[in-house]
Amino acid sequence: MPAPRSRHLCSIAAALVLAVAGPATAAYATPAASDASALREVLFVGNNWDGTADVIKSSGDFAKVGRINVIPDKDQRMAEINADPIKWIYFQAIRNSVGEGHDQFADDMYSTPDGRSVVVSRPSFADVVSIDLATGKINWRFPVAGYRADHMAVSPDGTRVAVSASTANKVHVLDINTGKQLGSFATGDKPHENIFSKDGKYIWNMAIGDVNTSLDDPGWDWTKGDRHITVVDATTYKQVKVIDMRDRLNAFGLKDFSDAVRPAVFSPDESKLYFQVSFFNGFLEYDVASDKITRMKTLPKNPATSEDRTTWVNDSRHHGISMNPAGTKLCVAGTMDDYATVVDRATLQEGPLVTASKPYWATVSGDGKDCIISESGADQVTAIDFATGQKVASVPVGDHPQRVRLGHVQADWTGPSGS
Repeated sequence: MPAPRSRHLCSIAAALVLAVAGPATAAYATPAASDASALREVLFVGNNWDGTADVIKSSGDFAKVGRINVIPDKDQRMAEINADPIKWIYFQAIRNSVGEGHDQFADDMYSTPDGRSVVVSRPSFADVVSIDLATGKINWRFPVAGYRADHMAVSPDGTRVAVSASTANKVHVLDINTGKQLGSFATGDKPHENIFSKDGKYIWNMAIGDVNTSLDDPGWDWTKGDRHITVVDATTYKQVKVIDMRDRLNAFGLKDFSDAVRPAVFSPDESKLYFQVSFFNGFLEYDVASDKITRMKTLPKNPATSEDRTTWVNDSRHHGISMNPAGTKLCVAGTMDDYATVVDRATLQEGPLVTASKPYWATVSGDGKDCIISESGADQVTAIDFATGQKVASVPVGDHPQRVRLGHVQADWTGPSGS
């Protein structure tokens, strides 16, 4: 959700810890073998300001496959917002702050296992919708609590989707096929990232607090709100554990660091969590069993980047981190420093700094060979080879790409009918 910040209204023992470890890579449902031949693996790219999603090949040349309009009901939604003064205020606040004068229509998305629908969270409309990929029509709509929808996660079996309701401090868990709420749980202030554990038994949520105030000096960090990781049972939605990184950061000697956990990724054996925090050009390593931060990697600063924290996008200097399937390389989006880089996990040595325009997200290609970043400032996605750290391709997409997710469409799909 990077954008220039401003003030606005949307402002257990080690065994247990191991039991709630998370997955190594971004999850998406793998179709059954009997269905795989009818499906095509793709990458969905959410163009937040456009209200579209580009669908591109998941590897190779990443060529465009089709495009989806994720706001086919825009007139109806706008009529509802204009008729409700409170909704209108929040809609305008989103537009004039995190949206940089634009509406936020496509934050996150996942396809259904059968490749027939895509589920999208829409911040400005405060909802989640399922869109039929054949017709472009809405299957179901779920309004979230409060006034803004944010990051999502899909369960490993593809049947459930979790979405952060950022102004209500809660996460909804929905049936991906019907949109029915299966449960919900409370979080810290401004829930953001969600991650299902690899076995589907737990959900991790990271709350980032108030990132839209100008009280960015470390001395004012306490004003940013209650920021912690909430781990819940994904069947009962009862809280299993709360992890506040404040104490862990302090113990590691980082008392001036923010404890707002941004994008994060787990190692393949689920023993380590690599995460970014507000204002930091780098990432940290957290050992799940010992419940301690074990290593820190500081990445280079771009000399052209202002040191005025109030100019940084929603308190996030770097926003986006992924890991190759082997667990040997990390890929980091250096959002405010306008580059991305591949980092060796064993040595924490970074590779070449690949120039990129406000890279917002990092994920992994379908074949696992490349890191895929969204360049929100250049309206393109770029692939970087995990092995060499070098850029291999860039593909133009729509206005302000943000989340990029692996998924599936029908094998012969090229876009909704009539599009």
